Amino acid sequence: MTLKTLLKSAAAAAAVMTGTGMSQAQAVDEITIAYFLEWPMPFQFAKVNGTYDAALGVKVNWVSFDAGTAMSAAMASGDVQMSVSQGVPPFVVATSAGQDLQILDVAVSYADNDNCVVAAGLEIDQTTVGDLAGKKVAVPLGTAAHYGFLRQMDHFGIDLASLDVVNMAPPDGAAAIANGQVDMACGWGGSLRRMKEFGNVLLTGAEKEALGILVFDVTTAPASFVAENPDLVAAFLQVTAEANAAWNDGSMVEDMLPVIAQDAGMSIETARDTMATFVFPAVSDQLSDAWLGANAPTFMKGVADVFVDSGSIPSALDSYADTVNLGPLRAVGDM
Repeated sequence: MTLKTLLKSAAAAAAVMTGTGMSQAQAVDEITIAYFLEWPMPFQFAKVNGTYDAALGVKVNWVSFDAGTAMSAAMASGDVQMSVSQGVPPFVVATSAGQDLQILDVAVSYADNDNCVVAAGLEIDQTTVGDLAGKKVAVPLGTAAHYGFLRQMDHFGIDLASLDVVNMAPPDGAAAIANGQVDMACGWGGSLRRMKEFGNVLLTGAEKEALGILVFDVTTAPASFVAENPDLVAAFLQVTAEANAAWNDGSMVEDMLPVIAQDAGMSIETARDTMATFVFPAVSDQLSDAWLGANAPTFMKGVADVFVDSGSIPSALDSYADTVNLGPLRAVGDM
């Protein structure tokens, strides 16, 4: 699949929508999308090449963030209309607090790209993890890394009260562990890679998954924006799905990779290594019970309960099923 084909496919999808109720979306002149740097994904190929603008028929602005909690705040203020690859835990924190956000698709699954690192000088591993008591830990609160940290500490029987937990975005946490200011730091992407230069993880991605510590990101948006612009949202998801498909089948990897790496602010090889640990589920898989059809709401309830038990949030919703809107993604599957 060439870029030209990708552009034509997305534009054709938008044209179909224009004839079937795109009037609401046409009222929007431009939208702003949140994403992460050093987090290479296929959608960035379409982002750089203007595919979203062509398919949606509006100007698409992009702004980078360093944590999913900041994405929630930006959507609450109206500065951002959609967020690509927002972590599930910050989404859960926001919706538990009453923010009316919706999950629109599964952006990426990445058990090996979100973790906590213990400073090498401490020589702490799974057999001596009790030595963490009294240590200082940098954690980006309310994020996937925070959830993973809580679950790992629970698994190892570490009393949270025995730790000095400080709220730090991953880049700051990476700098802190490098400078010896903290004993452990949690994060993802490029920050996690830098953390690993100064320490070791306690559990691998596979070991975390075996414990039920799933790590995946989602595309999210305010419910009001989705309700007012359902076809525009579906067009956005269609472009993303096309980019994922081109990456997954290998047909455009070598063309896409340099573009993605540059946009992510990474070297080609680092981007390649990072994406090798990513999974970009097909639309049909996302709609199945294994993902958004059933398991995701159940998983979110579990995340919320962990946060409540740890005192991180005051309360959880009875169910998170209503925070998942499959309408736009089903429209993509029907195209």
